[in-house]
Amino acid sequence: MFCFVIDFNSLEGARLRKNYPHFRCLPVVTLSNMATSLAGSCRLLSRHGSVIYLWRNSLCHTLMSKSYCSSSTHSGLLLSLNKRGVLKDSFPEDAAHDRLPRLLQSGAQTVYCGFDPTADSLHVGNLLAIIGLLHFRDAGHHVVAVLGGATAQIGDPSGKTRERESLSADAVEVNTRSIRESIQRIFTNHELHFHDTSRKLGTMTVMNNLSWYKDWSVVAFLSEAGRRFRMGTMLSRHSVQSRLKSADGMSLTEFTYQVFQAYDFYHLNQVYGCKIQLGGTDQLGNLMSGHEYIHRMTGEEVFGLTIPLVTSSVGDKLGKTAGNAVWLNRDKTSPFELYQFFLRQPDSNVEGYLKLFTFLPLAEVERLMEQQREDPGKRLAHKRLAAEVTKLVHGKEGLESAKRCTNALYHSSVQALEEMSDDELQELFREAPFHEMLLEPGTTVIDTCRRVNAIPHGARGYQMVVDGAVWINHRRTDNAEQVLIPKLHILSNGLTLLKVGKRNFYIIKWLNL
Repeated sequence: MFCFVIDFNSLEGARLRKNYPHFRCLPVVTLSNMATSLAGSCRLLSRHGSVIYLWRNSLCHTLMSKSYCSSSTHSGLLLSLNKRGVLKDSFPEDAAHDRLPRLLQSGAQTVYCGFDPTADSLHVGNLLAIIGLLHFRDAGHHVVAVLGGATAQIGDPSGKTRERESLSADAVEVNTRSIRESIQRIFTNHELHFHDTSRKLGTMTVMNNLSWYKDWSVVAFLSEAGRRFRMGTMLSRHSVQSRLKSADGMSLTEFTYQVFQAYDFYHLNQVYGCKIQLGGTDQLGNLMSGHEYIHRMTGEEVFGLTIPLVTSSVGDKLGKTAGNAVWLNRDKTSPFELYQFFLRQPDSNVEGYLKLFTFLPLAEVERLMEQQREDPGKRLAHKRLAAEVTKLVHGKEGLESAKRCTNALYHSSVQALEEMSDDELQELFREAPFHEMLLEPGTTVIDTCRRVNAIPHGARGYQMVVDGAVWINHRRTDNAEQVLIPKLHILSNGLTLLKVGKRNFYIIKWLNL
């Protein structure tokens, strides 16, 4: 058996020499040789299993014989997440680079991330936080998604230029139910389609922080928690400073948000042993508040990890406040629309997004990028990115739906149209009117167009058909008096897709076939 000892000539060795001047570093040697080497310089040398205890000048150092190396490799999980770009910053920085890897190696930990239900769906900007939790769960750690049934009624000022609109308790409850279902769906899809079954998954729990605030009175909460916070520290937060300097200023309600998020962390720490919180980079101030509060209350060390904010091609944050949200709920953004969002990403984003938003091994990402460079026209990396994300968010059926819609719209596939459901057609042509009609004997093209108000009545509308402005199921139709023919104008699923001009779509469902 070998014992790994850090060489003082390495960067890590230099750091250890500075922090621990009494520590003696040696090259890698066998245990028997190490005993001989240290016999003259240590007061005591003993071995218990794979752990060696050295006493030198009354200072005890413990070296784990299998894993003591540079701090960046204490945990394969943290190293992998850093390589993928999923993790951006840590707090406290020095401890997270040293003690956090050891904590993760000591056994399964509990990691949490919060999501305020200020809308009835999360968006792509939130997806990376969920993916962060999935990576931890995949590594055997327990993860908690906290829905802010209480904090959503307060409003997080982080990254906001103005105060959020107030939400009623009923609206927050509706949003909470919807987001809970969405998060659970994504975790289920990950377990079904991406998890290596040879590895044990950690547990996954969704909680509502209203459950631990609903019985507090304002006076009791301020008396218990408020006295632990220092005004100077709270005022120094970037989210506070930027708002105080704005024309609208900052309300007391928003100012207290960091107190509630800090208490969330404390509650999870005390009840579930949670020591790690994930959050976006704009949440760093709130993470710091949680760390400081727990340290004051218990003296225990906890950690905050931030994930990068997802931005558009022009650098704008993706989110509902920015007005460019791509939602995770199907009724707001269909699987097809989500698929197209990632398929249309600029080439410069694709490699980074494959690392961030998928669970593909980094070697496979590099292989995909090499194939893309060899033949850019095939857009293999774009297609894989879009497929992986859509399958994670909407499952295998959602991915198949997205591909059917893509073939129907962009490849004029009649077969894809026939395979589509009513809901898929309405998702694909979200703005298109949907009509349910009875098919009368002798119904013609011009009759159909007029019944759905697709063309003007009279000679002008008739002329539009004759001039070739009307398409039925991707086929141009210029015979206004043509009687509708099943399987040609009416698909086997009872649907007709009518297009007038370039962008005006109409969906017709025939009821009496």
